[in-house]
Amino acid sequence: MPDSPDVESPPVDAPDTETPRPGFLRAPHPVGLAGALLFFVWSMTPSLLPRVWYLQGVATGLSMVTGYGIGVLVAWVIRRCGVAPEWSARTRRIGWSALAGAAAILVPLFLVLGSWWQQIIRDLVGVARVERSFYLLVLLIAVLVAVLLLAAGRGLRAATAGLTRFAGRWLPAPVAKLGAVVLVVAVVVVLLNGALYRGLLGAAEESAKLADKATAEGVEQPLLPERSGSPASAEPWDSLGKEGRTFVAGGPSAERIAAVTGAPARTPIRVYAGRESADTIAGIADRVVAELERTGGFDRRVLAVVTTTGRGWVNGNVASSFEYVSGGDTAIAAMQYSFLPSPLAFIADRDTPQVAGRALFEAVYEVWAARPDDRRPKLVVFGESLGSYGGQAAFASGPDLVARTDGALLVGTPNFAEPWGRITADRDPGSPERLPVVDGGAHLRFASRPDDTALPARWEFPRLVFWQHASDPITWWSFDLLWHRPDWLREPLGPDVDPGMRWLPAVTFWQVTLDMVFSADVPAGFGHTYGPEAAQLWAQILDPPGWSAAATERVENALREG
Repeated sequence: MPDSPDVESPPVDAPDTETPRPGFLRAPHPVGLAGALLFFVWSMTPSLLPRVWYLQGVATGLSMVTGYGIGVLVAWVIRRCGVAPEWSARTRRIGWSALAGAAAILVPLFLVLGSWWQQIIRDLVGVARVERSFYLLVLLIAVLVAVLLLAAGRGLRAATAGLTRFAGRWLPAPVAKLGAVVLVVAVVVVLLNGALYRGLLGAAEESAKLADKATAEGVEQPLLPERSGSPASAEPWDSLGKEGRTFVAGGPSAERIAAVTGAPARTPIRVYAGRESADTIAGIADRVVAELERTGGFDRRVLAVVTTTGRGWVNGNVASSFEYVSGGDTAIAAMQYSFLPSPLAFIADRDTPQVAGRALFEAVYEVWAARPDDRRPKLVVFGESLGSYGGQAAFASGPDLVARTDGALLVGTPNFAEPWGRITADRDPGSPERLPVVDGGAHLRFASRPDDTALPARWEFPRLVFWQHASDPITWWSFDLLWHRPDWLREPLGPDVDPGMRWLPAVTFWQVTLDMVFSADVPAGFGHTYGPEAAQLWAQILDPPGWSAAATERVENALREG
């Protein structure tokens, strides 16, 4: 937020002894600097996940410029209210000295404390410690980020002032100022939108489209007719996209499932269609259904509809554990709806995942519902991150999910997803936001660890689970963090979150924002990494006959071995 000219202007009777400097070259405001120092201190406190030093520097710089802007705004409001003391030169020197002294003590102190807190978080999530001396560079990056943003803000203010003076030649001053502000804001919005959607986003999509033609190392075309992309499939191998090829070529064989579970098994069906297989999302979904019919997917015991992440990724642990627990008598249907990697899709394209989630589920559901009751497989849904978000778009509410499926495992759901948001908000009184209890846990249950599903009430079928770690920034990030303390930070924190984490205005938003960058680069069970524990949840959701805890343990071990 740029500082106000009213705050930094000299008294009207001050002698004009030198040429005034442009607005963006003026000395910083002391109240703003005090705010920046406070926010610097706050930014070093623990967050959800460990951060590398350069991301900490960015988070701190963003926090500092936010604190500076708030400080200047407060000073401007006070001055507008008529409180404008004229401090003596001696008083100003004392004030500046006090501010400099506080900075000399607090900055090095909290750099040390911040590096120490980061080591504690690393221990908590099982990540190796790093050299703490790198934290000295945090200050350099933070100051650079803050100065650049402050200069940009002052530049915009200077442009607004120039336009105001120019328009003031012909228009009343209030009209000229309002028009200048509107014009500058409009230009900034147009430039940013143009750069994002027509420039950077377009370039990123083209780059991702080229990368999508590659095949991951070790992935080979399947020969089994139960897989899309095989010689028997109507979906050419080259059309599936990189993640699609990895998905259909992966997973356990019937022999592997039998060896791990100790029971006879079938070859799991995996069908998939790539983004280029049809001109529309609905057309891609129809091709997936055609593959289900070709492979006999509607005749299996359990059929799963999966909404993928941006460029078509499916969590291999969740998919494979589903097949192990069901003895391979399964079919999984998925499709690619975008070339964008998930982080870009998360920011720039939240419509397409929902369109894809609705299209695929409705296309499968139409065929499934038309079959006689005794010839329908169990119908379940799963998806992770944007996949969970997109998949939920097919359902109006929690009861709708229960009514139209035989189970669900929705993983790492983003905070803006619905009906997740309404279900969480309407949780039973006394249950925490990070692990809501809904209707006593009759059908819907939330889990950070598999044993979190153990509630006093009987768990009726169908069973649905929202799997979300307390330390997952994807689930807890929201713009509301800027000004509102969420319930999950009012209530007792999860076991995988540093007990020293606190909500701090604006700062927590920037901390959690930067936590998202490497949220999947932590061991399974923390952050946005969901691993072999999926086997326990599928065993609870599906409750297959004769299944045992020992079988679940063997499946988890098999998944860890790869």
